[in-house]
Amino acid sequence: MAKIITEEGKEKEVPDGEPIKEACKELGIPFGCEDGQCGTCMIEVEEGQENLGELNDKEKNMGMDETHRLACQCKLKSGLIKIKY
Repeated sequence: MAKIITEEGKEKEVPDGEPIKEACKELGIPFGCEDGQCGTCMIEVEEGQENLGELNDKEKNMGMDETHRLACQCKLKSGLIKIKY
């Protein structure tokens, strides 16, 4: 199991290779369109960028990078990530 940790210390496990959207909702991250169009769910990855999947086209079109990702679009390969939003 992979893990997401927020800057407040909240934690949520995610099965390896799965999207992080539902876990991020449970952690209190705000969402808008949930389809990579609005940027409301942008997170800053403070640690563990290498544990996330590659940027997808929607993230690239929004100008995201390895540190700034859309929670509605990315998958957690394994390990842990520390995020703030």
